[in-house]
Amino acid sequence: MSFKLIEARISEKGITYSEYFKNFEDKIKNVDSEALENKQKRLYEYRKLNFQRCQRIHKTYQMSDELKAELQKFDNPQLWMVISEDWCGDSAQLLPYIAEIAKMSNKIDLRILYRDENADIMEKYLTNGTRSIPKLIAFDDTGNEVFRWGPRPQEAAELFKEGRENGLPKSEIITKLHAWYSKDRGISIEKEFLNILKSIHQEVL
Repeated sequence: MSFKLIEARISEKGITYSEYFKNFEDKIKNVDSEALENKQKRLYEYRKLNFQRCQRIHKTYQMSDELKAELQKFDNPQLWMVISEDWCGDSAQLLPYIAEIAKMSNKIDLRILYRDENADIMEKYLTNGTRSIPKLIAFDDTGNEVFRWGPRPQEAAELFKEGRENGLPKSEIITKLHAWYSKDRGISIEKEFLNILKSIHQEVL
């Protein structure tokens, strides 16, 4: 799939983080949860919990001065495309940090695509053959891919992999992951983005 096709899809279906967050909120506030069938009710409960996670991160996250400084070094625009879903626990724990990071630079245009509405694009950015999200793909102003990130910080990815290898139930793995996210408080994702941005800026020099 060419960048032109991706760009066209983002133009058609890509939304800002503010729009994503508003849609997220509407799916919680404007729904009669008692009228939902079992599967939809489970998704509703996931969204409700995830919205609280997002709110907590936005209220408590304090970006380091080092990352702020690195974000001010951008000379050329970048498009950050994130594939996500609001019912996804990993997205709830990570997308708010990505949004806060992107917000610090007027050179970064963050756009979000819903995974299940854009399966063909998701297929291009699989992780070990899976449709794991959130997945960030950054492009420069000529359409070249600059970097990819996701679906989890490295330490969280290793925790998930270890749980799978040890045969733990998925529910137990997810519980361990969310405990890790709560303890980490965005430190790992910030470090990884800081290293990515430093590498990009060193290549430019």
